[in-house]
Amino acid sequence: MKVGVLGATGYAGQELVRLLHRHEEVKDLYLGSSSVAGEDYESVYPHWLDQKVGILQDENIPDLDVLFCALPHGLTAKKTSAFLARKIKVIDLGADFRLNSAEVYEEWYKIKHPASELLKDAVYGLPELYREQIRGRSLIANPGCYPTATLLALVPLLRKKLLQTGYLIIDAKSGVSGAGRGVSLGNHYAEVNENFKAYGVASHRHTPEIEQELSRAAGQLLNVNFTPHLVPMTRGMLVTIYAKVGEGIQEEELRRCWLEQYEQEEFIHVLPQGTWPQTKFSSGSNHAFLQLTLDQRTGNAVIIATIDNLIKGAAGQAIQNMNLAMGWPEGQGLQGTALWP
Repeated sequence: MKVGVLGATGYAGQELVRLLHRHEEVKDLYLGSSSVAGEDYESVYPHWLDQKVGILQDENIPDLDVLFCALPHGLTAKKTSAFLARKIKVIDLGADFRLNSAEVYEEWYKIKHPASELLKDAVYGLPELYREQIRGRSLIANPGCYPTATLLALVPLLRKKLLQTGYLIIDAKSGVSGAGRGVSLGNHYAEVNENFKAYGVASHRHTPEIEQELSRAAGQLLNVNFTPHLVPMTRGMLVTIYAKVGEGIQEEELRRCWLEQYEQEEFIHVLPQGTWPQTKFSSGSNHAFLQLTLDQRTGNAVIIATIDNLIKGAAGQAIQNMNLAMGWPEGQGLQGTALWP
């Protein structure tokens, strides 16, 4: 099979290259980059030395079976119609097709949506929640990293009406790689090291994506308090959620709901009681870990989820989506546990 990666030199793009390079069905790999076209991939990432990954290109995209687009918002949508017309399946790791409403997209991303007519054709690509809708599709919106961890934790509980919908607080932390490979003052070593900060407070662009999918699960419009934080580590994501449970709901019911949803899932793990998720549990892997407790004193559920922001939060999930779209085993090319320590 022939596969392409646009934005192959970004962090998510490099993870796609790493995972696709060992995928049994991928024989030819097109690498796209507008910034360093013409260079060997190993000149950008020297750890690929002598592995003949390929030359980075910026035009003449060949006929492909699947194209991953790891580009800034607004860029993928401009090109998608042409790709689909060539029968190329598109998996967008950016934000262009995650939101159902072009108006909401334009409000949060401050640009006019370049291809709003395609929104009806896109499917939201979180396999453990929407597997059947993803199978065979040609345009898949890969979820954001914060939404992935949040939705895995909350959607099953909201579908079963186990949580109250008026009180949802999402307190999220991510490693610096989530900000991408571009240079900016906020990501400078001296700014990040030995520091811990909130950002995008009450304004982060993943907020409408989270609210859209939680509303879909609950069957009503929901608003959430979502606050992300930058942690001085390279990769990893841990989300802590505070929620009021429904009247009479006990912790065992919450846990049973998760187990019913995820017991047969390859990549989602409900931890034994008393074991709380750590970012190292999932670092370098496509696995997610969940835990919860019901605080009897306050009546609040405390829910924690952890993923690797670049794998389950980006490249690994995108490959899950490719496998579903092409009819292959969903975990193909994604086996392996976290690196430890």
